[in-house]
Amino acid sequence: MSIQMISRRGFLTIAAGAASLGLAGCGDDGGAAGSAAASGDGDLLAQITERGSMTFATEGTWSPWTFHNEAGDLTGYDIEVARAIAERLGVEAEFAEGEWDGLLAGLDSGRYDTMANGVSVTEEREEKYDFTEPYAYNRIVVITTGDSNIASMDDLEGKTTANTLGSSYAILAESHGATNTGVDDFNQTIQLLESGRIDATLNDEVVFYDYMEQHPDADLKIAAENDEPTHVAFPLRREEATASLLAAMNEAIAALREDGMLSELSQEFFGIDITEA
Repeated sequence: MSIQMISRRGFLTIAAGAASLGLAGCGDDGGAAGSAAASGDGDLLAQITERGSMTFATEGTWSPWTFHNEAGDLTGYDIEVARAIAERLGVEAEFAEGEWDGLLAGLDSGRYDTMANGVSVTEEREEKYDFTEPYAYNRIVVITTGDSNIASMDDLEGKTTANTLGSSYAILAESHGATNTGVDDFNQTIQLLESGRIDATLNDEVVFYDYMEQHPDADLKIAAENDEPTHVAFPLRREEATASLLAAMNEAIAALREDGMLSELSQEFFGIDITEA
């Protein structure tokens, strides 16, 4: 795969796709991953090692984190980090694609081992899941049309926004007084925004720039940004069986940070390094 990002505002050129791996649909039972992980018996890392694969849930529609390139292959920053971690564990990465609201449910039920989908670490989620060490630090921004008078997060009070239900973006918007409409993906959000049906949407700064690279004539702008970057990590079910997998994934992330691969992949897909706080 050869993907070149000229700059954070540069043009994303996809020359060739990564080798395609078997993909399981969101509604699938997860195959070996589902039957082994859902049983709750034994050690999850041992199960993954025995079957020779690790299943990551992902949307596959959220560039540059997780998307299909021109060749139709699944790639993106999250996807390639997941593949690198699986390689460190001596197994193959497999991906199950679906809509956001079904991904965590699939993780809960044991159909998936974890998620590779830019999952932000929040207090609410930490009550339910164990998270790996962060592999990215993300700044959330408010995206509006060019003529919007929104200039700060506080200006969201009384405004309408759209994001996937339960996402960190929806939660943040609502915490500032906005009324959020649930959507399936970022493209649907932009359609609502450009048609005037919502006032704003929240998403990653890097996602906004990626969209503008592909749609340079779009009349959109960053109107405000969150003060602190969010931590992006892999969620695991909070149970004894996942403890060794959590430790192994943390070791892999530390090694990928130390050898520069995390930074290299960030530059490749985002044009900037978002792997340090």
